[in-house]
Amino acid sequence: MTGFVRSTTGDLDPGTLGNVDYHEHLFQVSPLLPDDDLDDEEASTEETRQFAASGFRTLVDATPLGLGRRPVAAHRIAEATGVTVVLTTGLHRREHYAPDHPLLSADVDTLADAFIDDLLHGAAEPGASRDPAIRAGVLKAGMGYWRLDAVARRSLEAIGRAHATTGAPVMVHLEHGTAAFETLDTLASVGVPADRVALAHVDRNPDPGLHAELAATGAFLGYDGPARAREHPDSVILSCLIATAAAGGAHRILLGGDVARRTRYIAYGGMPGLRYLGDRFVPRLRAEGGDDLADAVLRRNPAAWLTWR
Repeated sequence: MTGFVRSTTGDLDPGTLGNVDYHEHLFQVSPLLPDDDLDDEEASTEETRQFAASGFRTLVDATPLGLGRRPVAAHRIAEATGVTVVLTTGLHRREHYAPDHPLLSADVDTLADAFIDDLLHGAAEPGASRDPAIRAGVLKAGMGYWRLDAVARRSLEAIGRAHATTGAPVMVHLEHGTAAFETLDTLASVGVPADRVALAHVDRNPDPGLHAELAATGAFLGYDGPARAREHPDSVILSCLIATAAAGGAHRILLGGDVARRTRYIAYGGMPGLRYLGDRFVPRLRAEGGDDLADAVLRRNPAAWLTWR
């Protein structure tokens, strides 16, 4: 594989990432999640140590601009724990911001410049100083439930410009897995091919026929629902993953936890923690899907998605 993966500690050979969790959050502050902030560096460091003990070596910190992202602290966590951390830039769906947040009204030029600066010149919140050695490695946009509103469309257009400049991979938040084809079409119209895109939360709609169709476009499928028994038991997600793989999607599936709340982090006093994925779900994936599928989902696929080209 040619190209590189951009992490908080520098650019890496994609073959060195080990097991990858494609979607987590080390820090996050959102009005949509009151009293569930991830804002304690010591606790997030301990949670990452537990994550590493569960068998993972790399995680994507999927918090974009304006939501409490802390690039320098993420860099310190990577150095302290030995976990490779890939930072994210971009914009989430509008509900994650206060109505008067300046990012919601920013034009495409402003957003594209901010995204490119994060990727090339050092990740920072708007107006903050940048450390050129700590850069983002992924672009992100957020869709609503069956909705691509004006904020999302500006974000996608800005991502198209940033991708054209850098070749960085793209993640899109799909609310309950909806609007996947519409989002891929919009990204294609601004120059982002499907094979550079990860569709986060596609497993919130556990339909293997749909997933096989999405995989056929070249897009990566983000499965990040383990431990959410209120929505679907792990057995449903695992069965869908295995069926999608059997239908031709094995080389497109990614796995993450998206735990994303202080009440779900062990080090913050909650549960089940970042280690749930490695301790509880991955062994079932290996037992029921086989080692080759597990290695594709945990190693080969995320390395291919995260590589800048």
